[in-house]
Amino acid sequence: MPLAQTGALVTEAAAKRSAVAAFNIITLEHAEAVIAGAEAAHSPVVLQISENAVKFRYGRVLPLARAAVAAAEAASVPVALHLDHVQRDDLLRQAADAGFSSVMYDGGQLPYEQNLAATRAAADWAHTQGLWIEAELGEVGGKNGQPPLDAHAPGARTDPEEARAFVAESGVDALAVAIGNTHAMTTRTASLDHGLLARLDAALHVPLVLHGSSGVPDDELTAAVAGGMAKINIGTALNIAMTDAIRAYLAANPEAVDARSYLTVGRQAMVQAVTRLIGVLSTEA
Repeated sequence: MPLAQTGALVTEAAAKRSAVAAFNIITLEHAEAVIAGAEAAHSPVVLQISENAVKFRYGRVLPLARAAVAAAEAASVPVALHLDHVQRDDLLRQAADAGFSSVMYDGGQLPYEQNLAATRAAADWAHTQGLWIEAELGEVGGKNGQPPLDAHAPGARTDPEEARAFVAESGVDALAVAIGNTHAMTTRTASLDHGLLARLDAALHVPLVLHGSSGVPDDELTAAVAGGMAKINIGTALNIAMTDAIRAYLAANPEAVDARSYLTVGRQAMVQAVTRLIGVLSTEA
């Protein structure tokens, strides 16, 4: 089927107090696994390609993006393509022609006024291209000489009133917030601040996004969706599933040299992880 639009999927989920799972992909096997897992769960899904993944692919976005588009168009469930954590202006401007319907502009490490100005410019450009745009806001610096905290820095918390002003002045369509989540966690020990989530949900009229969800336990994820998170980003969990499966296969089959043998095992492990996590996020009885 044709590519879905990220904004439409997230807006629909937010209206139903549900969430869309958004999985970061690095290889074609990631993309195939995410789609197969979503098909097994009978659920729409978002494929995300981050700026770091583009760096890994020799700085070229098109090879993986075009492969993801082809895989998505062959899917039996709606699949959207999202360009994640973009800081490079030249990469941002490749988004529309590469098949992305949405981008996440990452100015979170900039001082607040610079972040706001850069995000406003990115949002203005994105909207001229028909792109839905997400941003993130951690903890604004300046208090007692403190620098800004990236949204995934330990201890960062997004202030609801600052978030309200940021969304209004930047014009973004969704906001990723800091409520105790952290990127690249390999243990599922994060504890979310659900009271803060409730205040953010009340203060903002755009969908909320949870980054760094791989380190969040199942019950915390379920509560986050119930509390207003409409898009849940997951990346490291897939890499753990793939790597663990391949390690086990190669340990049991040290003579294996055909990449298809162990990539098949790794891909299937990711399929199972995707299906399970989508089930965790589901609000349907």
